[in-house]
Amino acid sequence: MPHRHLERHRTGRIGWLRAAVLGANDGIVSTSSLVLGVAAAQASHANVLVAGVAGLVAGAMSMAAGEYVSVHSQADTEQAEIERERAELKDDPKGERQELAAIYTSRGLDPSLARQVADQLTAHDALGAHARDELGITEALRARPVQAALASAASFAAGAILPLAVTALSPPQVLIPVVAGTSLAFLALLGGVAARAGGASVLKGAIRVTFWSALAMAVTAAVGKLFGTAV
Repeated sequence: MPHRHLERHRTGRIGWLRAAVLGANDGIVSTSSLVLGVAAAQASHANVLVAGVAGLVAGAMSMAAGEYVSVHSQADTEQAEIERERAELKDDPKGERQELAAIYTSRGLDPSLARQVADQLTAHDALGAHARDELGITEALRARPVQAALASAASFAAGAILPLAVTALSPPQVLIPVVAGTSLAFLALLGGVAARAGGASVLKGAIRVTFWSALAMAVTAAVGKLFGTAV
């Protein structure tokens, strides 16, 4: 019996990695920005903490709902396309087999070999072959709404806890610089880890996340300072 070599590819991580990184990044940025904005408005330490906790809960629920709806729409589209292929295979199996052979020919196979491949794959799993090679739908990249929603909510909460913990432990007089500095450090680390997991440049990933997050925090703090002074 031939030995089957199984390789683990990064593409299998795309679904959960995207949701997890997006959630954690948003959790840190949103919560730290909220804390900085409220603190800049001269709110009390207790009020800053309450605002941060409220932001954590609201953000986690919002991320879960948004991710579920978005990914579920993708899943619905994928399922509709698969059902369409199923009907076409039933109504015109010969034409669908020719279509599959044409796809393989366009990818570089000799026409006669492409027909053989199409015949064998059709006999093995016609719908699976069309889903993969015609529609680009694979098991590793299939939309999974519940998984994406749970990952987003959990990762947002995990990210939000970091600046909240720093807020709770920091003296009020140094709260703004400490929260901003530690949050940017967390975000740089997250960007680097995410980039490494996806096979990209760690430095570029860290710099990209840190820059945009610093901008978001600065704008929010400025708005809080402006309204706090006005009031």
